[in-house]
Amino acid sequence: MSEGAARWARALRALALFAVDPQGLRGLTVRARVGPVRQRFEALLSALDGEAHRIHPEIGDPELYGGLDVTATLAAGRPVMAGGLADRPSRLILPMAERAAPDLAARLAQLLDASPGHSLVLLDEGAEPDERAPAALAERLALSLDLDGIGRLEAKGDLPWTAIAEARARLPDVAIPEEVAPALTALAARFGIDSLRAPLLALRAARAEAALEGRETVTEDDIRAAAELVYPDRATRTPEPPPEEDETPPEDTPEPEPESEQDDDGDLGDLPEEMLVEAVAALLPPDLLTRLAEGGATRAAKGSGAGAKRRGNRRGRPLPSRPGRPGGRERVDLVATLRAAAPWQTIRRRQQPDAGRVLVHASDVRLRRYEDRSDRLVIFAVDASGSLAMTRLNEAKGAVELLLGEAYSRRDHVALIAFRGTEAELLLPPTRSLVQTKRRLAALPGGGGTPLAAGLQAAGLLAHQSEGRGLSPRVALLTDGRANVALDGAGGRAQAMEDAARTARALRGQGLSALVIDTAARRGEAGRQLAEALGAGYLALPRADARRLSGAVAEALED
Repeated sequence: MSEGAARWARALRALALFAVDPQGLRGLTVRARVGPVRQRFEALLSALDGEAHRIHPEIGDPELYGGLDVTATLAAGRPVMAGGLADRPSRLILPMAERAAPDLAARLAQLLDASPGHSLVLLDEGAEPDERAPAALAERLALSLDLDGIGRLEAKGDLPWTAIAEARARLPDVAIPEEVAPALTALAARFGIDSLRAPLLALRAARAEAALEGRETVTEDDIRAAAELVYPDRATRTPEPPPEEDETPPEDTPEPEPESEQDDDGDLGDLPEEMLVEAVAALLPPDLLTRLAEGGATRAAKGSGAGAKRRGNRRGRPLPSRPGRPGGRERVDLVATLRAAAPWQTIRRRQQPDAGRVLVHASDVRLRRYEDRSDRLVIFAVDASGSLAMTRLNEAKGAVELLLGEAYSRRDHVALIAFRGTEAELLLPPTRSLVQTKRRLAALPGGGGTPLAAGLQAAGLLAHQSEGRGLSPRVALLTDGRANVALDGAGGRAQAMEDAARTARALRGQGLSALVIDTAARRGEAGRQLAEALGAGYLALPRADARRLSGAVAEALED
């Protein structure tokens, strides 16, 4: 069997388990681009029992939880409330799950936790490794599949519908031995899975597997099949080999008790943990080590000279109105609504001659939309140590003044952090005032050691604080990457470099957008390694003046 056929068989098995116990498994995540294979899978999914609803990544609260029915209210002349999807236990299908906003993920997660009758299917269409469905939702769903790479001719076969119907009737009577839960929990720990939902979902999957195979008790084969479906995409590390044990027992070790007849008859007894580990390890994603090495950093936001886009319905640049149902956060575009309803008035008056002057249906309602851009903050973190400190500070001063000259057109704020000696100092808080900048930059101190880790910490803290104020921060770090002062203020190049690398990886995990400008006279590996640990862009400008430095930073920010 080819690899694609084996993966399709695994997808069919997962879908069959979901059909047996949809409430226990809660749903599945399917990573697949639009194509014949996904269409085949969705056709099988639509054939499952139960009510199903396809929702949109921008679905609002009225559709989920219900609210005022505008059409019925206008017709009746009194408030008429309509129910939402939360009132009817069903299977929710979310296409483009990688685009779901955090607030929608939170609402759906709350719905899954509060309503055992609901299940969720995430259709992840991400093109890049960092484009994925929200982790808060994927963690609550037992099964995860990847259909990319399966050929159209390999997607063959159907679900065992008769066996599924029999398994659903048999499921409540399937017994679970006491050894199964501890074994699945220990197995999850071997792969770095710290959520207790994973072993609980694997337990339900093993139970469904036993029911599907016609067994009355969960066996080792059921546990292995469940672990292979639940654990691989949740793993955060490759399993470590078990510690070697001394084969010579101590003299006072008691004689082992003979195995009971129950174990000889095929009961689970001691589960073969290493066999389970090997089975799950064989199905780990091929890019797991790469994702772990990158620290799970997401792709940096890109813009055209302004901060991140923010969609809202209150202020900003107006966008075209869209159809929808008004909720507590939306505003109705009255003109666009009347414009949409106008062409249908003649037909509607014939159908309802006694109605009011203007007949508005739910499909006519248009909601206002705005796009607001957050202001961008450029944080200069400058290495002010050593004999070249004054040169670097003068370059930074000139670059800041040049960038501030365009701040009013690009809505940029600028801040300056200098690190030297044993600490980092915020010399210029976020500002757009050119007069204040020149006054603060008139005389900057220099000299001493290189506390690179302290500078990174200060830049990360300022970036975090500025995000809370609605800014979009990006750090421009000017250094040669050679730290010699640790976080605790002690000297020592080895400890200082380790602290700087650890701080850089932590900032990368927080999604900090940064640019490392290597000011070393000779290009070395220190600056490049710092940029890799920080997940930042890298520029080698050993002899850049203020204008060239300003142009390089502006060009990098536009990228």
